[in-house]
This record gives sequence, C-alpha cells and structure tokens, in this order.
Amino acid sequence: MHRPATFLGTLLLAGSITAGAQGFNLKAPIANQPALVTGVGQSADIEMVKVLLNRGKVAFKADPQAKAGALAASGSKSLVLVIGGSSKGLGAAGISAEVDVERAKGLVAEARKLGFKIIGLHVGGEGRRGQMSDKFITGAVPLCDYVIVVAGGNKDGLFNQLCGKGKIPLDSVEKIASAGGPLLKAFK
Repeated sequence: MHRPATFLGTLLLAGSITAGAQGFNLKAPIANQPALVTGVGQSADIEMVKVLLNRGKVAFKADPQAKAGALAASGSKSLVLVIGGSSKGLGAAGISAEVDVERAKGLVAEARKLGFKIIGLHVGGEGRRGQMSDKFITGAVPLCDYVIVVAGGNKDGLFNQLCGKGKIPLDSVEKIASAGGPLLKAFK
C-alpha cells in the first residue's frame, strides 16, 4: 500500500532536482510559511502537491475543504489552491461544484483580508481539464498572486489569458514532478 506513495515521492523528487536549472517567471519569493493547502474542485491532485511541499520542507497544513472562518485560527500565513475538478472528489465531500466554488471565493476573500499571498497550482495536466475543471480554473486563477501549471493543462492558453498576460506571474512545467521547483521558490 505504501509503494505508490513511495514511487510517486521518488518521481517527484527526481523531477524537482532537474527543475532547479530552469528559470522561472516569479523572480522572488512571495509567500510566508506555514501555508494552508486546499483543493478547489476536490481533485486528488492535492496529494501530489503535499508530496512536493514535504520534499521541499515547506511548513504547511492541508485541509481539502478549508473554510474562510477557520483561516485565521489555522496559524497559516499563505494559501495554496490546488485547482482541478473531480466529480468523485466532490461526491466524496458531499458538495456540489457550485458550493465548492463559493467556498473557495470566501476563503480567498478572507485570505486577502489577512494579507496572505495566494499560490494556485493546476498539476492535473490535460486530463484534469474540461467543463467541470474549467469552472474552478476560471474562478480561482484570477484571484491568485502566482500560478503554476503543468503544460498539458494549458494547451489552449487559458492560463495565460486568466493570468492577464503577465499581470499574475505564471510558470509552466512539463510534468508534475517539475512543479516542485517553482513552488518551493515561491516561499520565503
């Protein structure tokens, strides 16, 4: 049972090492630790982001369904949104896509009041795109201070458009494992 997690961790570590030589659009760290990591769309991609943060020794708490009211008490200083819709994940959480979009909007509004920086990640690539995920993507990406996307998920340029062609720094990586490089560089 631990083999898939170990295998995934090994792949992610190998990818983050090779990503270190790449230049990124975010030129300086913006986010303080610890971070609160939550899903927007309830995909399992949050598990991969947790591995990246653990490997990079970034302090964080994860709550896939974090609500605005609990943000101040969490002790967090930044917010990481893992963006990608999953009907299975939403079903398991017992919520609709609309409810999750509203939860995310409230969470971001509270994070802004608290002075948090918000990092958005779409690591599901092309397989995590489509009508359902695009609802979460279009709602969350423009609210971020920085966005990382696996290139396959941005073939249509949606993330470039939502990031305002440079207004929000956007980094694109070839695979999930490579997302660790820019993600870790975003933290002070």
